[in-house]
Amino acid sequence: MQDLNEWIIKLKEDSKSKIVLVEGKNDKKVLEDNGVSNIITLSKPIFEITEEIIKDGRECIILVDLDKEGKSLYHKLRFLFQKYGIKTDNKFREFLFENTKIRQIEGLKKHL
Repeated sequence: MQDLNEWIIKLKEDSKSKIVLVEGKNDKKVLEDNGVSNIITLSKPIFEITEEIIKDGRECIILVDLDKEGKSLYHKLRFLFQKYGIKTDNKFREFLFENTKIRQIEGLKKHL
């Protein structure tokens, strides 16, 4: 991925076969407005969401914020998913962290 436009195109494509996990409804809205599907928000306890994703069985893209709280949440989720055999796709989060100054998913609306 070279830039955010390519990033969102690839995310939109991958979301057809994977689950996209975000923190809140604003994050979900920004992604849906750009054509991303299969989005789950962290509106329930983590164990319930983990169970939901385990039952579904699809790979998960974790797009929580890149701030201190989001990093902690990301590591908890990734640990749980690995424990239960759920594959995670980290390339989207890593791209944002390494190639942009965006630290909150809802902040994408200013750049897309």
